[in-house]
Amino acid sequence: MADQNAQFREDEGPLEIPAIRWDEPPEGPVLVLLDQTRLPAEEVELVCTDAPALVEAIRTLAVRGAPLLGIAGAYGVALAAVRGFDVDDAAQALAGARPTAVNLAVGVRRARTAYRAALSGGGDQRQAARAALEAARALHREDAAASARMAGHGLALLDELLPGGGHRILTHCNTGALVSGGEGTAFAVALAAHRAGQLRRLWVDETRPLLQGARLTAYEAARSGMAYTLLTDNAAGSLFAAGEVDAVLIGADRIAADGSVANKVGSYPLAVLARYHHVPFIVVAPVTTVDPDTPDGASIEVEQRPGHEVTEVTAPQVPVAGVEAGGGIPVAPLGTQAYNPAFDVTPPELVTAIVTEEGAVSPVTAEALAELCDRSRQVTI
Repeated sequence: MADQNAQFREDEGPLEIPAIRWDEPPEGPVLVLLDQTRLPAEEVELVCTDAPALVEAIRTLAVRGAPLLGIAGAYGVALAAVRGFDVDDAAQALAGARPTAVNLAVGVRRARTAYRAALSGGGDQRQAARAALEAARALHREDAAASARMAGHGLALLDELLPGGGHRILTHCNTGALVSGGEGTAFAVALAAHRAGQLRRLWVDETRPLLQGARLTAYEAARSGMAYTLLTDNAAGSLFAAGEVDAVLIGADRIAADGSVANKVGSYPLAVLARYHHVPFIVVAPVTTVDPDTPDGASIEVEQRPGHEVTEVTAPQVPVAGVEAGGGIPVAPLGTQAYNPAFDVTPPELVTAIVTEEGAVSPVTAEALAELCDRSRQVTI
């Protein structure tokens, strides 16, 4: 079950309503999400009381972004455990809600492992549920810390590649506090540059599906006081040709063992443009996004979104004469088929560097990524 509690804010400033939080009202524990489908028009909290409600929130992109999906998956397992639902069923449903984002399965597995370990160690159901919840909370804290470290490593890399500051950074999709337990991944690097007085302009791709750059990245940039400009995805080429882009910063939903990067659709064309125009193309993501079990880009399952997201324009907030709120206004002939992948895959040879909380990898190779992951596991242990 899920219900909604609207909170509308007109003041700007850093994101104040967290993207995700665990709450324990008198009627029982719940997972509370900032409904990202309603931004920027209004800030609405979506309250999930069970795993199916969270699965629906994930599929509709009310909660999204690789690191945050991992956190949500872990909390979803804990929610099922605390409320007495079947944990294995909940875990299976959650892990399959969005196949491309590897962090989701990582978070689910972490909380379920903690739950099972508590049971096998002689604990009762209540103790096992508490163990799952603590695993989710620990992942939440770790992601916030990782975000800060990625921002530091990314800013240092920008200083190395582009000495002198005054950076004009192009970003794709949304990679800020809305996708993280902290301030994000790629956006956190741009925000660090802004705070250091080194960001001249943030170019924001509008980004399919659901215009996540226009609605979400612009929203975060405005609240942070950053100088930003919104552009259509297919305007990026002219921006590169005019010499207006110094670096591209994107996030990732899955990084294969060979360094292939799956990110929001439109990322691969940016990588090609960046290579042609000799502009650094930098991927910022936590180590948990690197999937050693996926050997290469061809092995990454790419989620296909509904065709109506292309053939219709939705108007969720603003009433239009003759159109029901939340419905779609057709922009293509009835029966038009649409190709609407949520992601594309960029090969490692087009990636200048992958920045993680453990440091940057450049050039991007399978060996360098494996070494980074090994080092991360040693630190964790």
